[in-house]
Amino acid sequence: MTTTLNDLVNSKGYVVADGAMGTQLFAAGLSAGWSPEEWNLSHPDEIRAVHRGYLQAGADLIVTNSFGGNCFRQSLHGFERQVRELNIAAAQIGRCEADVETQRSDRPVLVAGSMGPTGELLAPLGDMSVEACETAFTEQAAALDAGGVDLLWIETMSALDEVEAAVRAARRVCDLPVAVTMSFDTAGCTMMGVTGNELADRLGPMELAAIGANCGNNVPDTEAAVLSIARVAPDTPVISKPNAGVPVWHGHSLVYDGTPELLAAHSHRVHAAGVSVIGSCCGSTPEHTAKIVAVLAGEEPTPAVTAEPNPRETLDERLVRRRPRRRRHRH
Repeated sequence: MTTTLNDLVNSKGYVVADGAMGTQLFAAGLSAGWSPEEWNLSHPDEIRAVHRGYLQAGADLIVTNSFGGNCFRQSLHGFERQVRELNIAAAQIGRCEADVETQRSDRPVLVAGSMGPTGELLAPLGDMSVEACETAFTEQAAALDAGGVDLLWIETMSALDEVEAAVRAARRVCDLPVAVTMSFDTAGCTMMGVTGNELADRLGPMELAAIGANCGNNVPDTEAAVLSIARVAPDTPVISKPNAGVPVWHGHSLVYDGTPELLAAHSHRVHAAGVSVIGSCCGSTPEHTAKIVAVLAGEEPTPAVTAEPNPRETLDERLVRRRPRRRRHRH
């Protein structure tokens, strides 16, 4: 019998999603400016290792390495003709690792097919037409479905129009459940000015498998957004997948300052407020996932940690970082 996200939420009371893919691949040697999705073909063992780390840490759901797997993103690397191949490979790698974990631990694991933003703006703000946007997402959704994912995971979005185009495209080519998260990274809103309440109002009636927030400016902004979403759309599972704090310079390296304890404390707070799908995003590791799993299961006490804005930033630095920008982000 096929297990769905709703089945897992109902049986456990919550679902633990995985953590970062992109920052894990950079740590494994991915070069800045190269296509992470191309590694599904050239470095599949590295992708498997990332999935395996999160599964062995206790994740119930893994997200495929296909965030930028649309023709707009892949055209930046010259791989726009390989979109279907890249996405099928991403789905098959995730499916294989999930099935191995199910056999090993006798527990269901879901594979979510990541679909990130195109990186373009829809007309009249930009040059991308609705038709071109839907065509790109249709191609990606069909490939992820062919590769064997359990649901589609439209993530890190900023514009509701692009979200709706992606959802329409997905439903045109398959019957998979669809989850959506947006990124709250500009003074508590998305880059395009969407609030948590607006997300819930607009997406709540669309019969999605789940809605919520991922990535974002910091843990407090993401937390505030998902709590708003949970209040406005109480009948839809809500996702919280914040970054592991904020990136700060440590010597010559840029690292995320959020500890596993920080994210575990966040997980406990949002779950108590009705959020049922909880994981992490940029900068996180299997150690973050393991701590979230242990705290939500009641195996460890909730860390006494609160999420505060980065005290090392000056006000000017914070304002600069919050200026709207065209998203070229890869979690």
